[in-house]
Amino acid sequence: MNVCILGNGLTSLTLAKSLVNIGINVDIISNEKKTKINYDRTIGISKVNLEFFNKEILDINKLSWNINKIEIYSENLNNERILNFQNNGQKLFSVIRNYKLIDYLTKKLKKEKLCKFKKKLVNKNILTQGYDLIINCEFSNYITKKFFTKMITKNYNNYAYTTIIKHSKIINNKAIQIFTSKGPLAFLPISKSETSVVYSVNGNQEIDLKDLVKFYNKFYNILHINNSSRFELQMSNLRNYYKGNILAFGDLLHKIHPLAGQGFNMTLRDIKIFSEIIKKKLNLGLPLDQSINEEFEKKSKHSNYIFSNGIDFIYEFFNFERKTKSKIFSKTAKFLGKNFNINKKFIEIADNGSLF
Repeated sequence: MNVCILGNGLTSLTLAKSLVNIGINVDIISNEKKTKINYDRTIGISKVNLEFFNKEILDINKLSWNINKIEIYSENLNNERILNFQNNGQKLFSVIRNYKLIDYLTKKLKKEKLCKFKKKLVNKNILTQGYDLIINCEFSNYITKKFFTKMITKNYNNYAYTTIIKHSKIINNKAIQIFTSKGPLAFLPISKSETSVVYSVNGNQEIDLKDLVKFYNKFYNILHINNSSRFELQMSNLRNYYKGNILAFGDLLHKIHPLAGQGFNMTLRDIKIFSEIIKKKLNLGLPLDQSINEEFEKKSKHSNYIFSNGIDFIYEFFNFERKTKSKIFSKTAKFLGKNFNINKKFIEIADNGSLF
């Protein structure tokens, strides 16, 4: 089986390594332009997804920083802690720098005989190159514009700002999120002396992230704050996952608000489903054709839509409180979080991505 993956980002590389491990020939095609590297971007990977990554894709334990506690605060309650998640000191999730994971995957894939990197523009000629499957992970190429333009979208009128703070060494295994008057602010540890910051700010007016981090920080002795970068926030769900032997993948399928750190986790769950379908067909001696795309859509589309809207509900839940300056929602969350079974269910949902 020959597969073509369009794009050279994190999703493309992760999917490619997963397929190569199964024994699939993969061509990774991207244009001549170099991908801009953002050294401040990080991703959170749930415990279950990290175990899957290490076992089925690539061992990335040496790149990951483990988090065993999550605390959530509300400025509406005078920065009082409203939720506290932990599981007897066990790992809840891990944080990894994007560029380090991309570099590591690229290095490993370049050593694989079944994988080839090709630099060329994506146009209609790609459809006649004899690939069994074409998997598109890019937002702006010929394939996207021709086949994958119909989607359900929501513009949050928000921008996410990211940076890295350097601070005195501590036992840095606690993630912190503060629902502020401007939007959710997250501190995500990546080492004993470094922490990633993601601030999703309402409106499109630029902010001084350094001043806001200093204002809300009560947890670190900050030594330096890197310059920040920002990107616009949207939610989207693609209406049709595939067209014939062409499959959309990654953020092209679904984009969500980053407040829960679940974007890449959704993609990893998709990769798991996709690879399991291929393995099953191989074991049964069935042809690897476009029926894979049809089965993948049936197994993942409904749950992806429900989960992405669940994340959106959480955002709107606290956004309404921010607008009205009511305290009832934070108080309700605090009350529910004290219930052991509900608290445990919250952890399971974040880990497995299932509401049921």
